[in-house]
Amino acid sequence: MRDAIVKLRIIPVILYVITGVIILLPFHALLTVWAGSNFGHYTLFRLWKEILIFIIGLLAIYLLIVDKRVRQSILSTKVVWIIGAYLALELVMGIVARLNHSVSTEALAYGLLDDLRFLAFFIICWLAASYSNQLSNNWIKLIIWPAIIVIGFGLLQMTVLPANVLTHFGYGPHTIMPYETINQNRHYIRILSTLRGANPLGAYLIVPISVLAVLLIRYPKSWNWAKALLLLAAGIVLFGSYSRAAWIGAVLSCLFVGGSYIDRALLKRFKLPIIIASMSIIVLLSIGALVLSHSSTFQNIIFHTQTNSAAPISSDQAHLKAVLGGINKLASQPLGDGPGVSGPASVYNHDRPARIPENYFLEIGEESGVLGMLLFIAINIGVASLLWHRRQSPFALALLAAFIGITFVNLLSLAWTDDTLSYLWWGLAGIAMALPADRLRIEKGQTS
Repeated sequence: MRDAIVKLRIIPVILYVITGVIILLPFHALLTVWAGSNFGHYTLFRLWKEILIFIIGLLAIYLLIVDKRVRQSILSTKVVWIIGAYLALELVMGIVARLNHSVSTEALAYGLLDDLRFLAFFIICWLAASYSNQLSNNWIKLIIWPAIIVIGFGLLQMTVLPANVLTHFGYGPHTIMPYETINQNRHYIRILSTLRGANPLGAYLIVPISVLAVLLIRYPKSWNWAKALLLLAAGIVLFGSYSRAAWIGAVLSCLFVGGSYIDRALLKRFKLPIIIASMSIIVLLSIGALVLSHSSTFQNIIFHTQTNSAAPISSDQAHLKAVLGGINKLASQPLGDGPGVSGPASVYNHDRPARIPENYFLEIGEESGVLGMLLFIAINIGVASLLWHRRQSPFALALLAAFIGITFVNLLSLAWTDDTLSYLWWGLAGIAMALPADRLRIEKGQTS
């Protein structure tokens, strides 16, 4: 009886904290920079969500201990055991790396936090959603309402606001730069909106774009101008980020959404026209690229460089060099060097240069070796499979579509190291895990 009363008090706390975290995540960078610039303790403000998640994590562990039904439901899923194995490997590798002085204490702590925090949030959200459908019933509001603000501010940055407007909120050399440029050219400003960078903004937008694509395609009868205009606005802001990986990721997500609803018989009937149309598009794009290849605007937007560039090395060359460096590191040290030796955490290893492989999977490989990388890939495949089995829900389908796009982005950057994106997507995925698999009925109100 006492355990039941405690659960009734604990569950609402966890649900409210998860709701608050997910809603505030898109504004995390803006709020923490502003708070840090006004009150100091910037690092502490940046950890607000980790502190809250740690607290509800302890409450979640208590629920797992006292509630056999939920414990068996979650622990019976293979992906949870793979996450457990990945966690154990990261901790062991971290201890070994610290004892060998391969990583500083600060870098190790940051590395473990970067690698594991979103997976912990995933499990916590799964647990909370197993008790209540409050989160799953409001998934559209959790994603779209914050996105409207992000997109709206992004449009203002592209049109009427000065490039350095974020300096009024404390942005600068010691926090986050107020804007980015292409090829060190101030004629090509890359907007940040409320995110911590142009690339994180682009990757984040894949989520609301996927949601809107699902709602507009799956429910054509509920089509309205508000959703269509918001999707158009999201596409414009995505373009303003000049994140090429996110552009392609968003296209892949939308293609997946469209492809998932194409009738197979219809596809077979119009197979030849579809092939001809696809080839025509490819040819036209190729001709356009050749015609525009000498345009400085085209070179900057598409290749992030130009013939008379002032930058010593192009963006593509830097990416390729970083990826090849990551591959070489993994080949020379297949067992890994420990969490914190690669990625953003590596800047805290002050006695050696930072290692940024520009590929999230390579970062995990450099830190936890081939085994760690394979375990993380298995986690990705497992979660994607669970979402696929729940694809009758627009929520699960939208997350799966976004996951495809974000995975592509992770092949060219370290997207999951952005706490806004990683917490948001993996938290929402955890909520979706509580949905019944192969569900044929969509809850009333989910598409409102």
